[in-house]
Amino acid sequence: MERGFAVAEFERRLSRAQAMMGKADIGAILITTEPEFRYFSGFLTRFWESPSRPWFLVLPADGKPIAVIPSIGAALMGQTWVEDIRTWAAPDPQDDGVSLVSDALREAGGPVGVPSGPETALRMPLADFARVKTMSGLRFRDDGGITARLRAIKSEAEIEKIRAACTVANRAFDRVGEIAREGTPLDEVFRGFQRLLLEEGADWVPYLAGGAGPGGYGCVISPATSAPLAGGDVLMLDTGAVVDGYFCDFDRNFAVGHATAIAQDAHARLMEATEAGFRAARPGARACDVFAAMAAITGTGEGAGRLGHGLGMQLTEGLSLSPRDETVIEPGMMLTLEPGVETGPGRLMVHEENIVIRDAGAERLSRFAGPDLPVI
Repeated sequence: MERGFAVAEFERRLSRAQAMMGKADIGAILITTEPEFRYFSGFLTRFWESPSRPWFLVLPADGKPIAVIPSIGAALMGQTWVEDIRTWAAPDPQDDGVSLVSDALREAGGPVGVPSGPETALRMPLADFARVKTMSGLRFRDDGGITARLRAIKSEAEIEKIRAACTVANRAFDRVGEIAREGTPLDEVFRGFQRLLLEEGADWVPYLAGGAGPGGYGCVISPATSAPLAGGDVLMLDTGAVVDGYFCDFDRNFAVGHATAIAQDAHARLMEATEAGFRAARPGARACDVFAAMAAITGTGEGAGRLGHGLGMQLTEGLSLSPRDETVIEPGMMLTLEPGVETGPGRLMVHEENIVIRDAGAERLSRFAGPDLPVI
């Protein structure tokens, strides 16, 4: 797998955005958040972890993007396909890019679209945003869902990035027996699994959660404790590992020492539900239809929230496999299938796999687990 993307990939993304902007009568789109910034520019850095500086990308209705960024990012941005790079010495409490981005927006013209739908955010001070609106003299509105729509449908090049991340996680899960056994503290397992992911080729591991307990676990998002694994426990590890800026997101369950009948039965039902979701995830189906296919087997009600979601440059993005999400599934969408079952009072087991939607149905990207609960 080659790192990054060819310039043609970014040209296609911008061309599609500009065609949609023309239909929506939008003169420019203002981008302030990392995934959208990277989607149109190719600018990949972990420096976004620092909240001290804003970063701006202006998509004009005609022409290439304009990057308005802190000077610390100039060298890296110069390696992308973006040519118009305007910088300032940041952070600057008096003018943290406000004048520069206002000028860029005026050159592009309005109205200015700002991503404003679900999962969006404005990554700049609200006071500075108000100043940009005043200084530019332009009208601001939502972007009509353009950026979300574009990101929802992955190109083949993007799919290969996610496939690579899934392959890394598959190999790491194959090695769990090296780091986990009866008596191993759960926090040691978490650290060891992150090490395995890095050894197998992950660039970094932004997300790792899980749980362990007899017959299941009580929470799937908690940090690990130092409690040791015990015989008969079910261990679950859920990873969001990144390769070249794209996530995988799936989990695996393991029985410690031996599998109890309750855990084995629950695992088999989860595999049945996952396969049902896989068959239901076809072009033209709705997100709620895929939820219903899995819920019919697990007995899940609306209180579960969702049984899967979109996936890509973020661990979770876009649609939810939930009873109320009627998003129509299209080829190129990346989904996770994530059914769960209760195994006792305050106990549950969940399972997750990654798929991509094709014209004829779904394709597996993670290597699907079998019906038998593996024992470590």
